[in-house]
Amino acid sequence: MGALLSRAVWAMLAGALGALVGDVAGRSLGQPGLGAPLGAALFAALAAVVEGWRGRRLLNWLRGDQARGAPRDTGFWGELGYRVERALRQRETQIERERERLEQFLSAIEASPNGVMLLDAGGQIEWCNSVAADHFGLDPVRDRRQRVTNLVRQPAFVQFLQAGDFAEPMALVDPLGRRSFSVIVREYGEGLRLVLSLDVTERERADAMRRDFVANVSHEIRTPLTVLAGFVETMASLPLTPVERERVLKLMEQQTNRMQALVADLLTLAQLEGSPRPPPDRWWPVTTLLRRAEADGRALSGGRHEIVAAGGEDVEIAGSETELLSAIGNLVGNAVRYTPEGGRIDLRFRRRDDGSAEIEVADTGVGIAREHLPRLTERFYRVDGSRSRETGGTGLGLSIVKHVVQRHGGEIEVLSEPGKGSRFRLFFPAARLRQRAAVAGASAAA
Repeated sequence: MGALLSRAVWAMLAGALGALVGDVAGRSLGQPGLGAPLGAALFAALAAVVEGWRGRRLLNWLRGDQARGAPRDTGFWGELGYRVERALRQRETQIERERERLEQFLSAIEASPNGVMLLDAGGQIEWCNSVAADHFGLDPVRDRRQRVTNLVRQPAFVQFLQAGDFAEPMALVDPLGRRSFSVIVREYGEGLRLVLSLDVTERERADAMRRDFVANVSHEIRTPLTVLAGFVETMASLPLTPVERERVLKLMEQQTNRMQALVADLLTLAQLEGSPRPPPDRWWPVTTLLRRAEADGRALSGGRHEIVAAGGEDVEIAGSETELLSAIGNLVGNAVRYTPEGGRIDLRFRRRDDGSAEIEVADTGVGIAREHLPRLTERFYRVDGSRSRETGGTGLGLSIVKHVVQRHGGEIEVLSEPGKGSRFRLFFPAARLRQRAAVAGASAAA
């Protein structure tokens, strides 16, 4: 309002000044009546030209990119330019803030472990994070504005989107059949869709392992129970001679021992999976562990094998003595069971260059085919099921070994060839080992 008023005052002053100058000029030229109107008109035209130039300069700035500031001026055009520039800068600041918020939001979605994809009303990809791109085989940049059903052509997925019934998630498997996904679609806005994908491969694998575990346990227990029930029925219904009775009782004892061993291994596995990690400050002499495993192996062998333990005389290992004995004992027991009479079993401890160590159980037994090696530590997995049962194995020993060594921060390695024996190595990190001499020296110094 002030700018308009000052502009009107300026125009009136310019007209009065023009009339005065025109009147003076008219009188000097002998035309007093024409001088004042012509002077006023001339000054008014000049004022209009100046105002038009000032307005044109502001208009040119508005038509440009507004990178520079608005033309600095006084009066109406100066006030208008200042207010327009301030409004534009405020809008730019607000847009920048919104852009930063959008980038932060998209960054948060990008960090999500689940796949996120945004579709417009036409089913075209507006945006997707890298996880969704991996799940659906997309390029998050190149495939924008592409129709998703042209890129993901699995019939089940296309039908799911076209049906429009998204009350339940759908299961999707990648083209190679190696991964499984759960896909959830939610509608929002005007025909827009949010597609969420979750990799459920490990969950389904765990469910399958759980089902297999229950089925295997049921089978392993049902078999000896069936045998026991048959023997009980035989003893109750048939007259047996003392020799036959003793034979039946011996067989019943074997089946009972088999069930006891299975239950014991199951309890051991449950304890390993449900208890905290072994303490890092409970130290045990390695040589003592090896000698006890050697003695147990000799008792199981009954003199049929040569069993030799070596190494570890000056080393202690931190952890659970019971678990470590169980792991080493299982390996020695397997070596005894699968090594023919007269074979050799070596139990060795070795330090490695990086400070870690390995405990190796090597035998001259029948060996294991390459295709079986990756699955040896699975529960109830047997290379030869009938032979394993004949030798008294439960199918859980190597699974126990794997759990024990992993709980101690290590890993297991198996090397074997048919007819050339097997080598089972347990690797333990340097943090779980120390020299006994250093311990003794510290105690003496104290």
